[in-house]
Amino acid sequence: MPESPEVQALAEELRARLRSREVVSVDVLEFALVKTRARPPSRLVGARLEDVVRHGKYVDLVFDAAHLVVSLGRHGWARWASSQAEGPAGGNTPPALLSLGFDDGTVLEFTDAGEWVSLSAWVVDDPADVTGVASLGSDPTGPDFVRADFDAVVRGRRKQVKAILQDQKSLAGIGNAYSDEILFAARTNPVARASDLGEGDLDRLYASTLEVVRSAMDARRGIPIAQLKAVKIGAMMVHGRAGQPCPQCAGTVRDFAFAGTTAQYCPACQTGGVIL
Repeated sequence: MPESPEVQALAEELRARLRSREVVSVDVLEFALVKTRARPPSRLVGARLEDVVRHGKYVDLVFDAAHLVVSLGRHGWARWASSQAEGPAGGNTPPALLSLGFDDGTVLEFTDAGEWVSLSAWVVDDPADVTGVASLGSDPTGPDFVRADFDAVVRGRRKQVKAILQDQKSLAGIGNAYSDEILFAARTNPVARASDLGEGDLDRLYASTLEVVRSAMDARRGIPIAQLKAVKIGAMMVHGRAGQPCPQCAGTVRDFAFAGTTAQYCPACQTGGVIL
């Protein structure tokens, strides 16, 4: 799932390449992804791109006539049409479900590699017209994010800390992968309730949240979008590394089921040896 560091890098590459370009064609191959049926993406033909920004895990293409807000969901991503041959290892190139052609010949394609379509798109006057954007919590990568913002959504809650980190209404932009990395860096049990954490635990969790997502955002900046997924995977300490040695101790990274997917942790570092 693309998270804030990768979506930010995507937004910056789209902005650099497409700003001031005019849309000359729009092709929707999967109409289920369009959530504003009265305002289909085809209405963007003739619009000029003014900016590309990120809201949590949403990418917002700002045109002079409207915003095209895209949620990449669990398996969505974007590519330049000329780079299709660079698809994932094994040649299983995901299909383009939405494409936009621009007046310089560039074609931007949004894809989805899942068994079900998680990609979504809205054409709106204001990104806040998208419910998911309007309800986003504070973004830990933002320069104005401070400890009070963190405490307001974490301190004292009886919810599991991993669930809080992934809750977009609490903290914007963090998903399964970076929540695993944050909790490992903080040496925190992912299923512990936030209300059970002491001051030292909260201090470490706050510091790790900032360090993990902000350093990842800096590290992804400037990497071509076709390479971002591989770079993200390669940078993970525990996420996606079940069965491998822990990078910090003599233990072994393990899987556990969480929110309909799998997550990873080190029992020796995070749970006092308890297997989740």
